[in-house]
Amino acid sequence: MSTLSLRRINQLREIEDLPHAQTMLEPPITVLVPAYNEETTIAATVRSVLQLTYPEFEIIVINDGSRDDTLGVLQREFGLLPFPEAYRVQLPTEAVRGIYRSTLHPQLRVIDKHNGGKADSLNAGINASRYPLFCGVDADSILQRNSLQQVVQPFLRDPDMIATGGTVRAANGCEVRDGHLVRVGLPHNPLALFQVIEYLRAFLFGRLGWSAVNGVLIISGAFGLFKKAAVIEAGGYRRNTIGEDMELIVRLHRHMRERGRRYSIEYVPDPVCWTEVPEDLRTLRNQRVRWQRG
Repeated sequence: MSTLSLRRINQLREIEDLPHAQTMLEPPITVLVPAYNEETTIAATVRSVLQLTYPEFEIIVINDGSRDDTLGVLQREFGLLPFPEAYRVQLPTEAVRGIYRSTLHPQLRVIDKHNGGKADSLNAGINASRYPLFCGVDADSILQRNSLQQVVQPFLRDPDMIATGGTVRAANGCEVRDGHLVRVGLPHNPLALFQVIEYLRAFLFGRLGWSAVNGVLIISGAFGLFKKAAVIEAGGYRRNTIGEDMELIVRLHRHMRERGRRYSIEYVPDPVCWTEVPEDLRTLRNQRVRWQRG
């Protein structure tokens, strides 16, 4: 199935690789960045999102009650000021303490809220979003500049598309400058090197094959694009689960099938999101225990 999917994707590339950034046909997108104690990485992540080559998008960073200086870093780096605005509660979340807007980048907003977890933060971002599609991005991730342009293509081809996910690769060993990936390399750490191979296998062979039969069961929380109306109708992200990304996809499948609706969920191999992977056994063990419990 993966081979058939690759053949189909290569055929579509002949059209989709043509310059399309200036067509203005792409729907606007809200990029959600939940952050908890991410003072060391949040500025680079926001800069990488600001550099995306996409016609129209907004960025909402959700500070989930961080105990470090995450909010302070955002205020200093991006000139945040309190901005009173209407906040429509479509999904229940922990209380929002304030909303800020950047004086340097009009498309950047920050929600400061009480701690409720990643799922709760994403729901708060959905409540504040203005656009029909939203993309969830981890606070320690770096996106390639054309990522949104590529991951939105299935939505342009298929009106029944409700979610797409892109490839996530290990950033260990790569050079990142000002929030932009400038050199791709391999890590020297053996644990990280094994995970580079593991990520490629999981995305390019596992999810690509399931995508051909509309059977994708997980879209990585590090990089996924969703139709906002479908997610709200399904109840948003569940706050009482560890693997909120997989749980949402499984629930979307069930929600649409029980109602007899046409829908598609697709994996797109081209968009690349880079994230740091664990380089010690303790951190790796904790990550895998969390994944298995989810």
